[in-house]
Amino acid sequence: MPVLHPDRLLPQEGGLLRVARAIYDRVAELPVVSPHGHTDPAWFAENTLFPDPASTFVTPDHYILRMLRSVGENFDSLGVSRSDGGQTASGRSVWKVFASRYSTFAGTPSAGWMDHALGEIFGVKAELNETTAETIYDQISERLADDEFRPRALLDKFGVEIIATTDDATSDLRHHRKARETGENRVIPTYRPDAVSNPLRQDFKSQVQKLGDLTGEDCSLWSGFIEAHRKRRAYFRSLGATASDHGLAIPKTYDLPEATAQKLLTKALASALTDEETTVFQGMAMTEMAGLAVEDGMVTQIHAGVLRNTDRNFFQLYGADHGSDIPCSVNWAQGLSPLLEKYGSSSLSLLVFTLDESTYARELAPMAGYWPSLKLGPPWWFHDSPEGIRRYLHQVFETAGHRNLAGFNDDTRAIFSIPGRHDTWRREVAGFLSRLVSDYRLSIGQAHDIATWLCYDSAKEAYKL
Repeated sequence: MPVLHPDRLLPQEGGLLRVARAIYDRVAELPVVSPHGHTDPAWFAENTLFPDPASTFVTPDHYILRMLRSVGENFDSLGVSRSDGGQTASGRSVWKVFASRYSTFAGTPSAGWMDHALGEIFGVKAELNETTAETIYDQISERLADDEFRPRALLDKFGVEIIATTDDATSDLRHHRKARETGENRVIPTYRPDAVSNPLRQDFKSQVQKLGDLTGEDCSLWSGFIEAHRKRRAYFRSLGATASDHGLAIPKTYDLPEATAQKLLTKALASALTDEETTVFQGMAMTEMAGLAVEDGMVTQIHAGVLRNTDRNFFQLYGADHGSDIPCSVNWAQGLSPLLEKYGSSSLSLLVFTLDESTYARELAPMAGYWPSLKLGPPWWFHDSPEGIRRYLHQVFETAGHRNLAGFNDDTRAIFSIPGRHDTWRREVAGFLSRLVSDYRLSIGQAHDIATWLCYDSAKEAYKL
């Protein structure tokens, strides 16, 4: 693998490179704040070595899995666990498949993150391909066996100041407790109630029952259901949580009487909701969660604009989060209106993320530029890429300004991609601001201050860290 170019992703034309370099140099070594992601809290509690390159880089990465499937590879050959217990490939075999197809990723964000990890973290110099696969596998395996590659040591190595995981509302958070008991306080949970607010989930009824059992509340009653959430949020906060996270395909919220809520909850527990009633139920729950956030001060994240598990056959065999989720169009202005009318001028801290990029300039930037409760999360999922970051900044900066942006989060399950993802954001921020400086819209001093804000301070403020 060639050495990564020091000016990668920075603008090359005219005098922009010199300005962009100066801005980037100010933020390149800032601590990493990772307030939203999907790393496994067990890593930091147990602090055990990662087993092998394939299970570390390939199998858990849905970006990689979806691309390899698109060119004809099957999930068994990629080591993905099957719900029927069927046999899957060994780690070394998975790595060989990945290496043989690595050219498929050329120029994509996945290649950028992977090249950064291989070159900057593991010291790999050769190109990854079918010929070099075995040698690179052994080289990575040797490094993974070193204590400096244990999860907590990696937080030190990557300069991570704080990192949040995403945890089900009914999680006992035992790994977070253990990590804290052993002195690791950089890892905090995030309250994710989707399993008990989405009636389409197969385990919805059992999860609601578990929520009631954990809290001593009757969750067949709307009042008990909300009180159970109040108690669980308090438990999460006791272990450091500052935010909740809510996944919605369509961001529609409702503010309706409790009698209506009770009727829909009863039907949800009986699996008797219509499609329209399901949307209303989720939207009512979302507004209630915002109300709880006003009470307890937690930050509310909404991630919307995605149809999940669109390949039902693969979902049945391999489960969720393996690449078949597809962006869809949404309407934020109308959808959030009931919630914002009730809480938009309150102390609520609401961060929104979308996969529908058409809404950035048309809806979200103007909304963030008006409502004091609302900030824009960074480009997400399919769009947390060089081009996605550029599109995002160009669409939102003029109307929302920099103070209404929540900075960056890496939103990753792949711990070794964290440095590369944050570096990409920092380089793109530097490039964007260098153009404003060259247009005499910002001074270089202002650009330095805004870059530091977007690459560090904004995430800390937005997530109350």
